[in-house]
Amino acid sequence: MTDTQLIQTYFDAFNAGDADAMAALVSDDVRHHPNQGEVRTGKEAFRAFLSEMDRAYREEARDLAIFTGPTGRAAAEFVIHGTYLESQSGLPEATGQVYVLPVGSFFEIAEDRIIRVSTHYNLADWLQQVGG
Repeated sequence: MTDTQLIQTYFDAFNAGDADAMAALVSDDVRHHPNQGEVRTGKEAFRAFLSEMDRAYREEARDLAIFTGPTGRAAAEFVIHGTYLESQSGLPEATGQVYVLPVGSFFEIAEDRIIRVSTHYNLADWLQQVGG
């Protein structure tokens, strides 16, 4: 599978809400760098993050553009269309607010698995959209 195909498959699984399929694409020692918060290391920590996200948000990545560079490096730019379903600690109360947010993700790939994913978006923009 090419790096582009791997990242496309990752986002297809994301849009399908298929955490198992997403987890199957990452290495056992994946490093996950979220926009806010601590870096998570390992597939189980990644799965726990996905579970929390599925509980609190319903999201779809649209207008996906995938970029590849040197072997083992890729990036994706997309627009998240989401609904805030359940309140998160330190964030505004969830009341089903909808949001549309540009996002970028950066990937390191080895042996047909994602070994690092870093996601970035404008938190102030999201807070404004959900009433924070």
